[in-house]
Amino acid sequence: MTISNNPKLTFSSLEDEQYRVYSFADGSEVRIEKPQALNVSKSGGHRVLDGEGVSHYIPAGWNHLYWKVFEGQPNFAF
Repeated sequence: MTISNNPKLTFSSLEDEQYRVYSFADGSEVRIEKPQALNVSKSGGHRVLDGEGVSHYIPAGWNHLYWKVFEGQPNFAF
């Protein structure tokens, strides 16, 4: 599967995560179900592809990032 037409972008697998949630200072959250791939930009932004094929860009500046892995997967795979 081709995730990006930019060969400079490298993506890491997130397929072991059930979901991930980005929490921001204003109390808002962004929850991504079944994340598949992650690229972290130089600015700290996250490009995340989810299990439905939806692309997400999360700008740097969140206060908290958390996730839950599938049973039998390591909690930290990076």
